[in-house]
Amino acid sequence: MILFGRARLIRTLDEQLDAARQGLSGVLVLKGPPGIGKTSLLAYAVERATDMRIARVGGKEAEQDLGLAGLHRLLLPFLHDLDRLPPPQRDALSTAFGLVAGNRPDRLLVGLATLTLLANSAADRPLLCVCDDAQWLDEESLAVLAIVARRLQADGITLLLAIRDGEAGGRLLDDLPQAVLPELTRSDSHALLTRRLSAQIEQGVAERIVTEAAGNPLAIRELASDLESPAGADPVPLSERLPLGRQLQARYLRRSRALPRPTRTLLLVIAADPTGDRALVWRAVTRLDSTGGASDLADLAAPATAAGLLVLQPAPAFRHPLIRSAVYDGSAPADRRRAHAALAAATDTRTDADRRAWHLAAACEGRDETTAAELERAATRARARGGHSAACAFLTRAADLTPLAVPRAARLLAACEAALAAGRPDRAQSLLQHAVSDAGTAHLARRLRLQGAIHIQTGHETQAAADLLAAARAYSPSERRAARDTLLEAFQAVLGASWLGGDITAPTVARAALDLPAAPGPPDPADLLLTAHATQVLQGPEAAAPLLRAAVRALAEPGTGPSDVGLLLLGLIAAHELWDGEAFRALAARTVESSRDLGALDLLRVSLHAVASADTWFGRFTEAESNFAAFRELVGAIDGSGRLAEGSDVILLAWRGLAEATRAAMTAMDVERSGQASGGVRLQTTRTALAVLENGSSRYAHALAVARLGYAEDPVYFGNPALVEMVEAGARSGDHEAAHAALLRLTPRASAAGTPWALGLLARSQALLADGDEADALYRRALGHLRTTGVRTELARTHLLYGEWLRRRHHRGEAREQLRTAFQLFSRMGAHAFAERTRHELRAIGDRTARRTPAGISGLTPREGHIAGLAARGATNQDIATQLFISASTVEYHLRKVFQKLAITSRRQLPRVLEQPATPS
Repeated sequence: MILFGRARLIRTLDEQLDAARQGLSGVLVLKGPPGIGKTSLLAYAVERATDMRIARVGGKEAEQDLGLAGLHRLLLPFLHDLDRLPPPQRDALSTAFGLVAGNRPDRLLVGLATLTLLANSAADRPLLCVCDDAQWLDEESLAVLAIVARRLQADGITLLLAIRDGEAGGRLLDDLPQAVLPELTRSDSHALLTRRLSAQIEQGVAERIVTEAAGNPLAIRELASDLESPAGADPVPLSERLPLGRQLQARYLRRSRALPRPTRTLLLVIAADPTGDRALVWRAVTRLDSTGGASDLADLAAPATAAGLLVLQPAPAFRHPLIRSAVYDGSAPADRRRAHAALAAATDTRTDADRRAWHLAAACEGRDETTAAELERAATRARARGGHSAACAFLTRAADLTPLAVPRAARLLAACEAALAAGRPDRAQSLLQHAVSDAGTAHLARRLRLQGAIHIQTGHETQAAADLLAAARAYSPSERRAARDTLLEAFQAVLGASWLGGDITAPTVARAALDLPAAPGPPDPADLLLTAHATQVLQGPEAAAPLLRAAVRALAEPGTGPSDVGLLLLGLIAAHELWDGEAFRALAARTVESSRDLGALDLLRVSLHAVASADTWFGRFTEAESNFAAFRELVGAIDGSGRLAEGSDVILLAWRGLAEATRAAMTAMDVERSGQASGGVRLQTTRTALAVLENGSSRYAHALAVARLGYAEDPVYFGNPALVEMVEAGARSGDHEAAHAALLRLTPRASAAGTPWALGLLARSQALLADGDEADALYRRALGHLRTTGVRTELARTHLLYGEWLRRRHHRGEAREQLRTAFQLFSRMGAHAFAERTRHELRAIGDRTARRTPAGISGLTPREGHIAGLAARGATNQDIATQLFISASTVEYHLRKVFQKLAITSRRQLPRVLEQPATPS
């Protein structure tokens, strides 16, 4: 195959195929306008991969709204290996494809199942996966392929995707390696034209063709084909042969209209059917009584194949997608409806009910409640498979067909809910606006609640709080539970908007919550949370602590938790305010599980962030980094706002001592705030992280300056950690007045919380401002409390502060013991700034501790360290792969590198090597 002007891209493809043959993986997204040569490059790769297994799929406009249809076509040759998948992956993929009934599958788990299925195949023979016209894949399929693409590393797989420039679906692939195909140069255009012609043409004609083709290879080939038209063919003036856009499509339409009528009908049926199923197409053509006397499909298609419009192998398909568009769009609406009706009649109701419903809808003229109800049932099936985008499409079309306004609005609102679950707030907003025009006064509370949910997803929490409060008030007295749940959602909104103020503030929501009539009987977890958060806002942390504790306790009881993941998220906030690290980590893990069960990706994103935050506090930095990466992965998978990913790991960055990245996150937050964006919790977390960084780096005046900001605002939530930082910064910088002020506010709050973490921080803060035996006793008390928690960061920091205090009082032996313990803890977790601060203290007493990470794990990347740690705790390769959303072959690849770096030969040696501490020199 000769491809003019594509030498660099050909080299790239060759390199990727060679890498797959060596057991590595590669991904490339080819982008460009129609006809620029994307398909030709894919064909080149297929031609060069004769020693590899090849899997192909092409996007089809007709099935864009059928969830996971494209993925199913890609994986069909591999599904006989489903039983080799780990049970959760097997169940997720089987449920997603409707092979079995089950819980709504999580998209990430479907992605991991896809990766494992492909990797298992590639273990026997390298695999090339090719996806053309990716812009027409259904959104669920494209999202899953994007997840797989980001996880490929050592699987022997090359994944190539071709997509048109500027298409909406491309946003899911934006972070993958890209190659934008340029227009051909004039010399390459002339070379291609010469090769396509059997005889020379006048130089002036050639120049005109090259100019009008504008470097588009397909345009050059089509114009060359016109010049080669057989005698007697209708001449087409060159000025009408402009090859791009509508005019090229018009050329294809003219060609198709020159065919016999039965063949034209066949083309329309193929254009309306995305399956490529020869038997189905033939049954539909037969129902239309349009076989024209042909004995089979090949006989009927012969004129179209001779005209270069259609190919029959491996399945009936148009030679170029523009031909399909020309045939379908150029047909009369009545003819299109008849084609879809025939396809619906020819489709098996038992095995393909959703596609049948879609054909029925396309066959409708005007409104039709029977078909609308069929589409609504298809949406229910799609939701059960985790296909929220497909459910949205089904419900939207069902609404179009619904005769009555109020039921039509109800279906639009359901479509809006599905769009939100799919992470598409833009689509949800459009649907909601259409529903409002249909609904009149009906569904008012539901509409307002959805508007609030849209505002939350788009980062406008102040507006969200206002809408949610209005929704809660719009519910009737008999709908108390719905009103209560909406007020809980409003609390989530004001968490983000707490520093913006406005007409709707946290106290406004809290007063409405306390005004809500009590439910009969004992309060359930939702009632406890609502009362606790309202009390926190109106009466303060001390009054709220017992209520927060009761709510967390109710949520933590096994088997009694709510199905609404939103409650678990508010439970996380309650646990954080109580400094209850164990409850926070347990609730976060449970929220991950529940949101996956529900297929609620936006909530899964938040809960993954919570797990990563807990890992950071507990000193498990490699695990935290992996979970923050999973969070960012999910943001990309659902097309979340960039504000949700940028700086999301700032607390981890701070504890690791990464000054530039931490300060950059604070700068970005300041830019957000100046632009009136929201993010109260994010702002307070970022400020606290910066204070941690500055204290760890012994820049106490800077730490005090940033901690004062949180002290001055005293936010309802997430403000307490800044008080701890302010005490240390004030005490170390000599501003004891500031330190005492922070301690005065901290004392009743930590005492009311009463958890070991809270009491440990309180005792340590008191020790910083105490003298003599009192300080010594307080440091020991702090260590006693913190040792009972998993919060290794604060335990190590307390050893450091105690050691510093002992050194300044010339208790060198005791100081060395405390400082060495702190150094080992900080070094093991990777808290580099605090480790360096500790090292300086040790050097001051003559202990020349090496400036390095623990012996044995030096040189491991964060991913390698995480995998090594999981393997050391007994996890199998498949366990690790499942947890990290990678393949088992990639785990094996990383472990080989770990063994090489650590100079070991067995995973049985990992626990001993990884626990080896840093040693003083």
